Amino acid sequence: MDAHALANPAFETVDPALDLVEEIKHLRAERRAVILAHYYQDPEIQDLADFVGDSLQLSQAAARTDAQVIAFCGVHFMAETAKILNPAKRVVIPDLDAGCSLADRCPADAFAAWLKDYPDHVVVSYINCSAGVKALSDIICTSSNAERVVASIPPDRKIVFAPDRHLGRWVMSRTGRDMVLWPGFCIVHEQFTARRVAQLKAAHPEAQVIVHPECDVSVSQMADFVGSTAALLRCVGQSPAKAFIVGTEAGILHQMRKLRPDAELIPIPIDSGCNCSLCPYMKLNTLEKLYLALRDLRPEIELDEAVRLKALVPVQRMLALG
Repeated sequence: MDAHALANPAFETVDPALDLVEEIKHLRAERRAVILAHYYQDPEIQDLADFVGDSLQLSQAAARTDAQVIAFCGVHFMAETAKILNPAKRVVIPDLDAGCSLADRCPADAFAAWLKDYPDHVVVSYINCSAGVKALSDIICTSSNAERVVASIPPDRKIVFAPDRHLGRWVMSRTGRDMVLWPGFCIVHEQFTARRVAQLKAAHPEAQVIVHPECDVSVSQMADFVGSTAALLRCVGQSPAKAFIVGTEAGILHQMRKLRPDAELIPIPIDSGCNCSLCPYMKLNTLEKLYLALRDLRPEIELDEAVRLKALVPVQRMLALG
């Protein structure tokens, strides 16, 4: 077995007779651990987590936790962010292969080379990027606070925005700021199309269309509301509408159903022949892998200290803005 396999509990098997929920609860107490889960995780993980949120909320939760161990049920860049903020804590992720298509499309070395063409620009990076890219950035943002972050930059300063081109364009439309965009995208949100939305609107004319700003501008322009996963959830909870056409990863529907059991939730199907909108990386995390991660405290997120310190500054700037 190679070193990657040895580091990743995903390669191990778990006794099917185990009561995984009870075992995880026991290990959480024993390890003095906190379980953080993104809205895109499977419902059974969301229900077990100490805190469920979007990237900004999870960063804030990681920054304030007093737990000794952080079990991060999300993707790799999220667990890295928790480690950036908590160098003395052990940060584990259930599956080391739970990456992010958006982060993977912006390697730190390629980004550093690209930035040489924009030496006088403020570098704003979406949190969906590696620690190496964060270390090259001036300030980090999430979809929850991207407008606020960009608006905080003096109007006479030029801006580079990475790695999501769709979020960048949406922020430009909201703030009126011109920005140079790295050409990245999320494989789930990229596949939502205006044609699909139009079909659903025709079939459900009473439904409110709510989408994530990682969607293409042609989709965002058709929406009644555009916002982060947390904002979409608030919209469903507060809107008088009885039906919603939802344009983001389908894991959020679990929390939406809890808030509005009376509402019809209609996920936009992706345009690749599948009637689902699931992130394959988010779904790599399972109860079995979470149990193994807490039992063995691996795979553990480790960062070069020089990179961590450089990445910490733009993350802290983001958190200071709220």
